[in-house]
Amino acid sequence: MKTPRPRPLSALKQPMSLKIVFMGTPNFAVPSLSEILSAGHEVLRVYTQPPRRAGRGKAVQKSAVHDFAQAMGLSVETPESFRKPAVIDGLAALDADIACVVAYGQILPQRALTAPQHGCLNLHASLLPRWRGAAPIQRAIMAGDAETGVQIQQMERGLDTGDIVMSATQPIHLHDTAASLHDRLSQQGAQLWPPVLAALSRGGLTATPQTGAPSYAHKINKAEARIDWARPAAQLDYHIRGLAPFPGAWCEIGGRRVKIHMCRVEAKASGAAPGTVLDDSLLIACGEGALRLLDIQPAGKTIMSAEEFLRGAKIKASSVVG
Repeated sequence: MKTPRPRPLSALKQPMSLKIVFMGTPNFAVPSLSEILSAGHEVLRVYTQPPRRAGRGKAVQKSAVHDFAQAMGLSVETPESFRKPAVIDGLAALDADIACVVAYGQILPQRALTAPQHGCLNLHASLLPRWRGAAPIQRAIMAGDAETGVQIQQMERGLDTGDIVMSATQPIHLHDTAASLHDRLSQQGAQLWPPVLAALSRGGLTATPQTGAPSYAHKINKAEARIDWARPAAQLDYHIRGLAPFPGAWCEIGGRRVKIHMCRVEAKASGAAPGTVLDDSLLIACGEGALRLLDIQPAGKTIMSAEEFLRGAKIKASSVVG
């Protein structure tokens, strides 16, 4: 039997409160759910990832969206897989107008994408088609991009390939980390939902195809987190900030493995081999220029300043970090 397609986004004619299914999991998605509720829409059900073991004690923890949804008295479902027919049947039975998806963490099959009356809309943290995929915030910083943004797209089977219904840009600042940019994009993205849903309810929502060459934000591999001092200092600055705080770019200093959370580029032509400590305050020679280490986290400890770290680790000029 041919899979039915959702009705066009323009099919609704009168402004009204929409019946919505929300799908999301991490902290990034919580402001979006909050804005949708504040706009007066009816959230029929929240889908989120099942509780997982996390933290040092490996205690079972609910997702951030799960906790917030329960606090708001919403119905919550945590299916292990959306590919099970019974799960999709349950979604279809809700007869929702639209599904709003924010960092849910599962790929939805075609039947799920068309189960709500008007399909699914997804909030993505980049300016598509740049940085499709799992880690757009980290990859934008790591690539040295000057700006990024948030977009709501109409979901289809391809990975972040759907038409765009609303966008907002966000500059990437000199000292941004993945954490600081994440927080701004989370709030900025949440603000897009009320006007998008209002336009949908009036029958005035339009979508524009993506243009340009795509790039892919592949999931961060922990193996790429090790700092290669042979790279230029500017590239390492992007690398370190893009991986802060997780998984954290790391190196070995004085025989100890440490994560670097913040640094500063200093254009110093020393002629020293990459990885050489150039002074008593952790200025490190790179393949081009040098990098001043500012915030450091030794294994098993909290983040500290370079000054605090050096009180317990006497690292002298001319020594080498790994």
